[in-house]
Amino acid sequence: MSSPKPKILYVVQNLSGGVLTYLINLTERLKDSYDIVIAFATDAESPKDVRALFSRDIPMVRIETFEKEGNLLKESTARSQLRELVEKEHPDLIHMHGYKAGKIGRKALDGMGIPMFYTPHGYMYLSETRNILSRSLYRSNEVSAARTDCMTIACSKGEFAETLGLTRNATYINNGLDIASVNEAIKDLKEEEHPFTVFTIGRINKQKNPDLFNEIAMAMPDVKFVWIGDGMFKYKLIAPNIEVTGWLSREETLKRAFASDVFILTSLWEGLPISLLEAMYLKKLCIVNDVVGSRDVITNGENGYVVNSAAAFVNAIHHAKDPETTALIEHAYEDICSNYSIEAMAQGYDAIYQDALKK
Repeated sequence: MSSPKPKILYVVQNLSGGVLTYLINLTERLKDSYDIVIAFATDAESPKDVRALFSRDIPMVRIETFEKEGNLLKESTARSQLRELVEKEHPDLIHMHGYKAGKIGRKALDGMGIPMFYTPHGYMYLSETRNILSRSLYRSNEVSAARTDCMTIACSKGEFAETLGLTRNATYINNGLDIASVNEAIKDLKEEEHPFTVFTIGRINKQKNPDLFNEIAMAMPDVKFVWIGDGMFKYKLIAPNIEVTGWLSREETLKRAFASDVFILTSLWEGLPISLLEAMYLKKLCIVNDVVGSRDVITNGENGYVVNSAAAFVNAIHHAKDPETTALIEHAYEDICSNYSIEAMAQGYDAIYQDALKK
């Protein structure tokens, strides 16, 4: 009789955006070696059929008290619910994703004798849109939670460097792209005539910086801009040459990306964005804001452009058709194939998990 598989409990702040894609890909590759349980919350950007996106073999437990930021009563209830879930499921490993899951989970589950891991997916206190008091509070909470017996696994080299200012109990594994699924989605697509198009993908929220995206579009009225996604800050995208698609299926998203020319990422902070990896693999010129996460992947002038103002974005877009950009695009594609595959990411996590189980 074979020995039972070790069990991982994933605790996820919000199943949406890049974190959702990340977790779907990771669990799909680990489910044969581990029993997996997912405790999660959703937000306005979460797909309505989120259950259907994961293997039916993976139990999913919704923790609604995660869904309100700063409500101390709900946070207390969430801590109790997490402890009850751990006592019920008896996981061998616990891995928390996102600020709120890490803040609540590390404090609630510390001292239970179970190896714990935390992946921030972009530190909230790095947001320059927040006032200094808010940023200080977010960082203070990270410092406090980092004192627990939990290893932080950053999802990029830049996030790892930031983590070392909070705790030395840390490592990093780059986010990875599911290349096979991208190939499947685009296998029948062919290049067709289309207007020169600049696009981005993601939630329309403060982090993604729609103000800057709109400013760039306003400065280039003859260029088509597309935001693939939706969110509460959609009203900021007022330039007449911007199309907001709303949320699309992964297949439709990749089709729209395939039919575009330049990918821009105006974010104020990032973990390591899957949308950027996809655009690089699709051989789109990538231009990113100079922030942690984005600049870990793009090296200015080598595989794309790293800029720090609307004017610099506009200038880089103007150069998109220059012959020298072909080399940048090819370099970016090769980087994905060599360094950012989902298989390499899953193997990295498996090695860390196995090492913790041995100890």
